[in-house]
Amino acid sequence: MAALPLSNQYSLPTPRLLLKSPQFATQNLSFQSPNAYKPILGFSRSLPTSSPAKSSNWRHSIKFSKDTTVETSEEEAQLDDFEESESETKQESILTIKSLLQLYKQAVLNKDDTTASEVEAALSHIENEKNTLFGQVTALSEEAKSGKERYIRLQADFDNFRKRSEKERLTVRSNAQGEVIESLLPMVDNFERAKLQLKLETEQEKKIDSSYQGIYKQFVEIMRSLHVAVVPTVGKPFDPSVHEAIAREESKEFNEGIVIEEFRRGFLLGERLLRPAMVKVSAGPGQSKSVDPATPASTE
Repeated sequence: MAALPLSNQYSLPTPRLLLKSPQFATQNLSFQSPNAYKPILGFSRSLPTSSPAKSSNWRHSIKFSKDTTVETSEEEAQLDDFEESESETKQESILTIKSLLQLYKQAVLNKDDTTASEVEAALSHIENEKNTLFGQVTALSEEAKSGKERYIRLQADFDNFRKRSEKERLTVRSNAQGEVIESLLPMVDNFERAKLQLKLETEQEKKIDSSYQGIYKQFVEIMRSLHVAVVPTVGKPFDPSVHEAIAREESKEFNEGIVIEEFRRGFLLGERLLRPAMVKVSAGPGQSKSVDPATPASTE
């Protein structure tokens, strides 16, 4: 007689052999008269262990429940209970196989071909189930490995996105600051011109100049707090990236290529140029005029 198929959630039990009435037990290993009822081979989830009865007039039969399920909790709090249950199930599986082998040995000794064939079918089904579960474990392991690799890639992509977003945010902020500060630079020029043109003669004019200097100083402090710096000019080598040359002049004081005068201040926001400085550049010392030896000296 063929064995009933196992469910994927089947946990192997330990069969129990008991001397019973002809009424066949649904969950326990039982004996019955050979003329009363034919044995049914199946699987049961929870069968207590017991040594098989020694009788040649009774045929052994094993009954296993078909619709068995292993209840596993979906809550993380019950994870320990699930692992403990899994360990117990593994032990029960080992005991079940041992019991089946012992039963098969007795059936061979008693020349009970029916029971032997049923046990062989059960062992074959267990082997097939084991191979199926092994294949599922292998597939799940590969899937878990692939999922881990995808997670690592997603984590790297997220880190790159976060860094790129932060860089873009700082760039937008710097551009906004630059536009605002650049619009205020003409006011700095006006302050500088007014400072040069003022001629303090009376006490009232001195008070006005003092108020003006206070406002200008406060404005400069605000610009400095925003990391605004002045482009260095006089005495520095001409740099076309921050200087705008509007004149070139011979100079005995400065070598060629050195800034000798500033016409308009330039400003930097951090490392970003807001406005180049307008400067005059030295052309070096001029050639001195020498007397031509071929020309005779004039005599009086």
